Amino acid sequence: MSTNNIRLSVLDQSPIRKGVSAEQAVKETIELAKFTDQLGYTRFWVSEHHNTGSLAGSTPEVLMAHLAGQTKNIRIGSGGVMMPNHSALKVAENFRMLEALFPGRIDLGMGRAPGTDRLAAAMLNPSNQFREQDFIEQLYDLNNYFHDRGELGTPQAKIRAIPQVKTVPSMWLLSSSGESGLFAAHFGMGLSFAHFINPIGGPQAIAAYRERFQPSEDMAVQQANVAIFVFCSEDEEKIRRHQAVMDHRFNQFEKGAGIVPISYDDIKDVVYSPGEQERIQYNRKRVITGTPEQMKQKLTRLADEYAVDEIIAVTITEDFNDRLESYRLLAEIFELGKS
Repeated sequence: MSTNNIRLSVLDQSPIRKGVSAEQAVKETIELAKFTDQLGYTRFWVSEHHNTGSLAGSTPEVLMAHLAGQTKNIRIGSGGVMMPNHSALKVAENFRMLEALFPGRIDLGMGRAPGTDRLAAAMLNPSNQFREQDFIEQLYDLNNYFHDRGELGTPQAKIRAIPQVKTVPSMWLLSSSGESGLFAAHFGMGLSFAHFINPIGGPQAIAAYRERFQPSEDMAVQQANVAIFVFCSEDEEKIRRHQAVMDHRFNQFEKGAGIVPISYDDIKDVVYSPGEQERIQYNRKRVITGTPEQMKQKLTRLADEYAVDEIIAVTITEDFNDRLESYRLLAEIFELGKS
């Protein structure tokens, strides 16, 4: 695949850097959205995480409203709304309001994980049973709310999602296992595979999605992309340090210790056990780092493996300017905004 045919997008989790407040993390997300809009990125998605001290992104629909007002061309979306935490009606109303404000620029990305631990998930939605069938029913209900319809004899037939607007957000399912890809195919929604969560099985999941895709009234042609942790720099020492911090971040998470903001100086002398080193090698498959020339080759290869023309970049850095510069270099490599 030619690098000129690859579109780039952003998934931003509002990471809280060491020594930085949550307020500043959100401001950095806003600045990044405006920056990548100017650079020619396709979409900017924000996440839903709860009960964590390292990520400030908890309410994507609220943040999206502000981001869409601060940008002009880039699509603004959720990556994603964690459906077990919400009612389908409330999600429909939130996103109908966003469509009323910014018609044709809104993506509704949805996940079926809670985006938190089980205790916090239970507090967010005390009736949550974590059942697959509940998620499927939510997708049916959501479609009905967006199109002002419902099966006769059901409560949905008597309820309308307000405001009633003519446009519908572009609907995507997020998947890290492949199963949601089958739901996306059935409902005629887009599929985003989270390679940054699970580096195994993604190309097969997207192939299965394409094979089973059934066009819907909102999405006539299948759409798929892949999301991955990336970092691009012209400074090889920065690349090495970034990888070391990411190694430790993954190790923290897998130990169940929770992720806290760290710097390279905090972890530069850490010695890992053989088991931890083995996990580090596995988790490095979730990340692509390198100089501009290296990133061009690596990301083009990833797009070819997945048979997609869009890559969603997830970048967390110690220094905010390094985050901006990574996105700038990627835009330059793939000649965004020049077509």
